Amino acid sequence: MIRPAVADDCRNLAALSIEVWLHTYALNGVRDDAARYVLDTFTADYFAERIASPRYRLYVHAVDGYLQGYVCLDLETRCPVAGQAGVEVEKLYVQAHFKGQGIGSALLRAAMQDVGSKLWLSTWVHNAPAIGYYLAFGFNDIGQTWFELDGQQHENRVLAYAGS
Repeated sequence: MIRPAVADDCRNLAALSIEVWLHTYALNGVRDDAARYVLDTFTADYFAERIASPRYRLYVHAVDGYLQGYVCLDLETRCPVAGQAGVEVEKLYVQAHFKGQGIGSALLRAAMQDVGSKLWLSTWVHNAPAIGYYLAFGFNDIGQTWFELDGQQHENRVLAYAGS
C-alpha cells in the first residue's frame, strides 16, 4: 500500500494535489490566484522533478492502482523557527474520501522509518482539522511562518515532532 513514488504516479499526484489543495484552501470558491497557483504548481513535471531529486522523498499510498494519499519530504529546507532541526514534511495530502482511515498516519510512520522522527511542517492557521490531527499525532506547535500567494501573506503554524 505504501511505496516510494515512481514516474508513473506523476499525473495522479498532480490531480490529487489540486483536489486536496482546493478543498482545503479555496473555502469561498475558486478565483484566479488559487487557480493559477494549483495549475502552475501541481504538474506532472513538478512531481517528476521531486521523484528524481535526492533532495526529496515521496511516498504514496495506493490501493489497486488508485492513489489515495502521499507524503513529500524535503531533506534540505530549514525550519523557520530558530533552534529547530529536522526534515520538513512538505506535503501530507490524503484525498477527502479516505481521511480517517489511518492513511496519513501510515505515511508519516513510513517517512519516519526513512528519515527519523525529527520532523517539522507548516500548516495554515485556519486549517483546524490538520492542526488537530498533527497535535493528536504528537506534533507540537512551535511557532509561526507565512505563506505568500499573489502578494498576500497567510499565517501558518509551524509544528514539530521529535517523538519516538
